[in-house]
Amino acid sequence: MRLDERGKQCPLPVIDAKKALEKAEPGSVVEVVVDNEIAVQNLKKLAAHKGLLSSSEKVSGREFLVKITAGGKAESTAEAAAGNVQGNAIKTAAGSGAGGAHGNTTEIASGSGTGDIQKTTEVAEEEQQVSCALDCREKGMVVVLASEEMGQGDEVLGRLLMKGFVYALTQQDRLPETVLLFNGGAKLSCEGSDSLEDLRELEAQGVEILTCGTCLNHYGIAKKLSVGNVTNMYEIVEKMTGAKKIVRP
Repeated sequence: MRLDERGKQCPLPVIDAKKALEKAEPGSVVEVVVDNEIAVQNLKKLAAHKGLLSSSEKVSGREFLVKITAGGKAESTAEAAAGNVQGNAIKTAAGSGAGGAHGNTTEIASGSGTGDIQKTTEVAEEEQQVSCALDCREKGMVVVLASEEMGQGDEVLGRLLMKGFVYALTQQDRLPETVLLFNGGAKLSCEGSDSLEDLRELEAQGVEILTCGTCLNHYGIAKKLSVGNVTNMYEIVEKMTGAKKIVRP
């Protein structure tokens, strides 16, 4: 699969590549053509974040090619553990001899060995689940989104910057514990928002997404809320006064 992302603003190349990787068959390569080095770095960061193999090359002065292998992850811990244990059991059975040791062979191959394989596999799977569910949230960090725009000045640029900010937030090593959305920021968590997918990704990683109910009602978009939960001013104040760190774009 090849994507031509030349001329597209950040973070569109990354978002398009992410969608392509989700649809691609494991082991297949997604090729992304971009026209600046920043886009190359962002794409490689996306691959690293997902544990995928990637490479890049400069094709010409303003053309770069990034290749990302879909599903190119190492063998799962559970599969590796099961394979190693099963191999050891077979070796032990084969090396015990065919004579008087036949009873021991049977016991190792079909008795305690099988149990050990099953137990080891279950433990490995549990460890893998714990690893996949690693909590990357920084306790006490609250991100406040009070507008559709980031900064003051040009409205179109401000919305573009806010979209980039929310996406960049999903790529951080330390995620916020809570994201508060109020006033114009309430629109970001509603149907039709360019940041909806990124807010959903944050929520999937355990981040609490809270949108002001009064604000939703004021803008007439309460029924369009598409991620997180509705909150009130008391909880907003509680979250902000109890925060160890507040981030405002």
